[in-house]
Amino acid sequence: MKVLVTGGSGFIGSHTVRRLQHLGHDPIILDHRGWADAIDCETILGDVRDYTATSEAVAISDGVIHLAGVLGTAETINEPLPAVETNILGSLNVFKACRHYNRPAVYIAVGNHWMNNSYSITKTTAERFAFMFNQEHGTRIAIVRALNAYGPGQKAEPVRKIIPNFILPCLNDEPIIVYGDGAQIMDMIHVTDVADYLCRALLMDHGVYGKVFEVGTGRALTVNQIAQAVIDEVGTGSIEHAPMRPGEPAHSVVLADTLTLEPLGPTDFTPLEVGLKGTVNYYRHVKELSTSLV
Repeated sequence: MKVLVTGGSGFIGSHTVRRLQHLGHDPIILDHRGWADAIDCETILGDVRDYTATSEAVAISDGVIHLAGVLGTAETINEPLPAVETNILGSLNVFKACRHYNRPAVYIAVGNHWMNNSYSITKTTAERFAFMFNQEHGTRIAIVRALNAYGPGQKAEPVRKIIPNFILPCLNDEPIIVYGDGAQIMDMIHVTDVADYLCRALLMDHGVYGKVFEVGTGRALTVNQIAQAVIDEVGTGSIEHAPMRPGEPAHSVVLADTLTLEPLGPTDFTPLEVGLKGTVNYYRHVKELSTSLV
């Protein structure tokens, strides 16, 4: 099966491409950044904001996993337009092309869909459009709300993701910065598990196009607990607290309902302690490599 992965050069996208290849499928990447990894994979240099490029890519595929998006909570507060253009208008281009060519698809939504920041608002708007397309046009767009993905290859900036921004300070003998009191609840899921369920949502005959799949472990951890788990794995580190960032509520709870995953088969998630070990080793290797090149 030829599967188009929009945003396939990104963190979740690259792991999804590898998962598809492992399953014996033929991924095609549509990404405005191209493909920078040594993987034998067809790549189309294009942008989901361009309907012609998107439509042509969908036409040569048998299904679509739509991951392209502008990320960032606090990072998108002051200038929401890029998120609107890519996350809403770009998604509509994907949905329209899937309707035209009758292709099944998966759309990746966000666990913090209720937050008032440009990222959450635009991603959730596109989620609702997907439901509308399914209801009114008979499309088969499965909606996967991915919770807090982490793992090897995730960047620490320009969008501040929690795990690299906890691990790297520890490795550099700097304190971890925790925003607010650290009592926020997060559901951490390893990126390989996210990639697996994205593929299941496309490839399985589940028939679920009117409900959301919430891809998370269902394990409630506070930010303070996650920070301490990183310190324990690295073997050193400390915590400092800072004011909350704009667009992120102080006592949020972002937790998956794993019962939504029943149509996609059994859940066997990577435990945080196991996932952190491999992730810390990845950043250690990157740090050592960068040091050796100086």
